[in-house]
Amino acid sequence: MWGMAKTFREWNPEQSLMFPPTPMDWVSKDDLAWFIRNLVLEELELKEIEDQYQEERGYPPFHPVMMTGLVLYSYCQGIYSSRRIARACKQRVDFLALTGMQKPDHRTVNLFRKRHLKALSRLFQQVLQLCEKAGLVKLGHVAVDGTKMRANASKQKTMSYATMKKLEERYKTEVERWFAEAERIDREEDELYGADKSGDELPEWVSKKEERLKRIRQAKAELEAEAKAAAEREPDPNKTGHKAKPTGTPSDKQQRNLTDTESRLMKSGDNFIQGYNAQIAVDGYRQIIVAQSLNNNGSDMHQMIPLLKQIRTNLGRQAKEVSSDSGYCSTLNLKELQKRHIRGYVATQLYRKHRKVGRWIQRMRQRLRQGARRTRYRLRKQIVEPVFGQIKQGRGFRQFLLRGENNVACEWSLLCIAHNLLKLAAAKG
Repeated sequence: MWGMAKTFREWNPEQSLMFPPTPMDWVSKDDLAWFIRNLVLEELELKEIEDQYQEERGYPPFHPVMMTGLVLYSYCQGIYSSRRIARACKQRVDFLALTGMQKPDHRTVNLFRKRHLKALSRLFQQVLQLCEKAGLVKLGHVAVDGTKMRANASKQKTMSYATMKKLEERYKTEVERWFAEAERIDREEDELYGADKSGDELPEWVSKKEERLKRIRQAKAELEAEAKAAAEREPDPNKTGHKAKPTGTPSDKQQRNLTDTESRLMKSGDNFIQGYNAQIAVDGYRQIIVAQSLNNNGSDMHQMIPLLKQIRTNLGRQAKEVSSDSGYCSTLNLKELQKRHIRGYVATQLYRKHRKVGRWIQRMRQRLRQGARRTRYRLRKQIVEPVFGQIKQGRGFRQFLLRGENNVACEWSLLCIAHNLLKLAAAKG
């Protein structure tokens, strides 16, 4: 019993209400849904996506501009699964407002993303240029870094070339033994009961081993093809090191994952993960991602130059300063910074145990020492590392949904687009 009377607002979930003039009126004018709606309708060029719908026949599909807005808004909200997106289209007012109360199911969302994945990922440059137009990109200081992200594959499914050879022979023998036994039983039953039995029913264990054998053979063939290509390839004069000349045959220690064959086992912190190496270059003014890439090479050493080229391609100019950790420290990278008239701040700890280093690395070491605590290198951590934190922790993305390097690279591009869109929306709000 209440000690005193209290008046509450009336609550009647079954009460009939008049709908607002438009579904967008369900959300306030400063809501992100309004920003994304206006962006896809007025700012982004979506001709590449729209032109794929030329067939007049058939039931009219959902509007591709609306679906593009839905995908971008979902990624901004930290919702990546097609099932969760479809559920939000039924349950969340902001999603209902954005779609105009249309409710695409998860298959429709998944097929749209899959069909237009490359076109969606290429929106990165358009969004980046909108950020520049809004004054969010200065290119005074750009920080470069990478992070290892989990693939949609378990590292327990990674197998060495030596193990592949052993298991291929073992499974091949077992499956052949079963087929021989099944054929013998069929002959005996045909003699006893006639030839009416279909004979194509296989036990579950055979189907599983057949599938596993197929994947092992595929991964083994890929390793062999890579080894052969490496042996035929001309050596790169820009790469340093004294690796043995490729023989054309994979070593027994080379590995391949059976679930996502293009993912790799990579060191992340104190552990190893099955994943990809995601790279970004972040502008220091408002933490806008000005270049991004993804590959299955666990080393960062060869990632800097492609990012510098992409900055130039995306914005038509180059950064004045670039900082990075010691994973990017190489004579080739330092020369490239000089060639592009960029003042670099690259950590040299990778060579701290080397008694003798080249003059380029010696110069960089001296530059960082001269700056001491006031060196511009100190900006790197506060510029680029928070961006990874916002993507992984803030928006909850820790593992890729798609498989294959090209698909995962497009997925990473969508995440970078979402990051820049949120920065742009906050600035315009």
